[in-house]
Amino acid sequence: MEKKFKRHLITAALPYANGSVHIGHLAGVYVPADIYVRYLRLKGEDVLFICGSDEHGVPITFKAKDLGCSPQEIVDKYHAIIKDSFNRFGISFSIYSRTSSKIHSETAAEFFKKLYDEGKFIEKESEQYFDPAAQVFLADRYIMGTCPKCGNDKAYGDQCEKCGSTLSPDELIDPHSRLSGEKPVKKLTKHWYLPLDKYENWLKEWIIDGHKEWKTNVYGQCKSWIDGGLKPRAVTRDLDWGVPVPLEDAKGKVLYVWFDAPIGYISNTKELLPNEWEKWWKSPDTRMIHFIGKDNIVFHCIVFPSMLKAYGDGYILPENVPANEFLNLEGDKISTSRNWAIWLEEYLDQFPGQQDVMRYVLCANAPETKDNDFTWKDFQARNNSELVAIYGNFVNRALVLTNKYFGGKVPGYTQDQLTEEDKQLVKSIPEITAAIQNCLDHFKFRDAIKEAMNLARLGNKYLTDTEPWKVFKTDPQRVAVILNLCLQICANLSIAFEPFCPFSSKRLQVMLNLAPKKDDICPVSAPEGKIRWENLGSIDFLKEGDQIGTPELLFSKIEDETIQAQTDRLARIKKENEEKAALEAASHPQPQKPECTFEEFEKMDIRTATVLEAEAVPKTDKLLKLTIDTGIDQRVIVSGIAEYYKPEDMIGKQICILANLKPRKIRGIESNGMILMAKDNSGKMRFITPQEVMVNGATVG
Repeated sequence: MEKKFKRHLITAALPYANGSVHIGHLAGVYVPADIYVRYLRLKGEDVLFICGSDEHGVPITFKAKDLGCSPQEIVDKYHAIIKDSFNRFGISFSIYSRTSSKIHSETAAEFFKKLYDEGKFIEKESEQYFDPAAQVFLADRYIMGTCPKCGNDKAYGDQCEKCGSTLSPDELIDPHSRLSGEKPVKKLTKHWYLPLDKYENWLKEWIIDGHKEWKTNVYGQCKSWIDGGLKPRAVTRDLDWGVPVPLEDAKGKVLYVWFDAPIGYISNTKELLPNEWEKWWKSPDTRMIHFIGKDNIVFHCIVFPSMLKAYGDGYILPENVPANEFLNLEGDKISTSRNWAIWLEEYLDQFPGQQDVMRYVLCANAPETKDNDFTWKDFQARNNSELVAIYGNFVNRALVLTNKYFGGKVPGYTQDQLTEEDKQLVKSIPEITAAIQNCLDHFKFRDAIKEAMNLARLGNKYLTDTEPWKVFKTDPQRVAVILNLCLQICANLSIAFEPFCPFSSKRLQVMLNLAPKKDDICPVSAPEGKIRWENLGSIDFLKEGDQIGTPELLFSKIEDETIQAQTDRLARIKKENEEKAALEAASHPQPQKPECTFEEFEKMDIRTATVLEAEAVPKTDKLLKLTIDTGIDQRVIVSGIAEYYKPEDMIGKQICILANLKPRKIRGIESNGMILMAKDNSGKMRFITPQEVMVNGATVG
């Protein structure tokens, strides 16, 4: 039998405070977390929803250095932007704090000190890169050099962003410090490590044997890490931005951000409830759920639980970690560095009052089991074809007809007036609402919102099939039955959609006079009145004679020009990125090929020639057939240069060719030789030509 918990502690991954929040973050973490929290609150559960900005780490120091300001200024700026965006979007955190707070620094330092005092860490000395000019140890990202795999001379010490290879500083060619430009040296430094290998057996028992119900992607990644063997992981690093290591011999060292950040869940709870925080973290009656993206699975399922296990003192462990996969944008991976994203604060400014549209689309297209793709066309289609044409249309028709035929008062009926069609409708409502609940209980939010829309489809079809606008003249009592049932469905929809679309649900509840008109759509306590999850499926929300309010459109159609403006913006960004990449590629020549001997070079007969005739090769886009004068003969060469040169541009041009290349047939034409071209990394090609006109057949060498 499933255990009943007294309270629920829900955490959402701490967003990194060196940039804004985008739709990938929302789809992966914050929308599903908020849906689940709102669902629990509607059920009357005792819930805390904890989050905050992750404000330490190397990328923040980089950004500060690039902008010529302090790391604190960077995190202050983005913390404010992120917090405001979440609030405007309706993410209903109980608290949204930050890891640069005093209470967090104290909590994290105390956590480290207890583990240190109890001998839970191992101490190791290792050689790490040091900048002799700046007199600081260098994190991998502070080291730059040439990638040994692709020749990019702007590769970092941990990754080449051009070819995507994972690197170590030792692999870089000609490494240098990003701080001073000096060549780094190796120097001994001491750090403390959490020996994850000591917790392997416990993790196997807790996860592999004890949590087979976890999502496949989460369970599989955990099993892979554990089966591969866990190793000690450093909990400190040499840096001047972060929580200082609370030891006398640790000057210039801070807690590693992976160790520091998850403690933010605890410190933020302390900040919110200084006298009651422990019951949320140390009581077996508390159920903890982590909402994260797939890149954080190892930290929340293996590392943080090992930290809590090492600390002891009754800390609870997560009951579930429903991590999502990644969301792409228009077929391409979301990238903050390339500005390939839809930023939350920009969306809120450009689509005022349409928070629910984005919430709906991101949930309906959530990357729950695999990476999914967001497109503006799908966004428009889901709004216009589902929210407007099904849900909004049904609600508007039901309320408008009630106002028209019954003066805005809920009409009544008796049980004996129900037809078989009505009875089937009444039977279907709780079946659909039960399916919604089952999906939410199992973190299947995409299926849940589909079932919620099915409830709107049910009402829409019923209203269309019964045609009360035709029936009223001959049988007004039949219309009373129809509209009463439609209004009951509207009331059900206002609850069923509240976790997903809280803004429109609140407007609908106000129109039905089921809720007072207030600005607050993010309650942190159990709701009052009839708007409770336990009432979902009922057809007794509204009583005969209840007055409903003035109908308003829940959703509005999004026009083509609005979407075109967004796709045009992405097209401009894509073009800018391609031009930037081409420019960068052109300035980084290909690595040198393996050496050859002088004798091997002498075998090549390179000479000048003039193009006499040129024509496109039929049924091809790239090939030109050139007749050339080599000085020793006239011959034909087929070359893939049609995308750079037109046939008429080639006639009379003097070029260089490799004359003694073995002939081969290309599209049925024998090609005798090869034209020499210069090609940069962007793909741009140009002829190799003599500076001055030479006689045909002049040799190059």
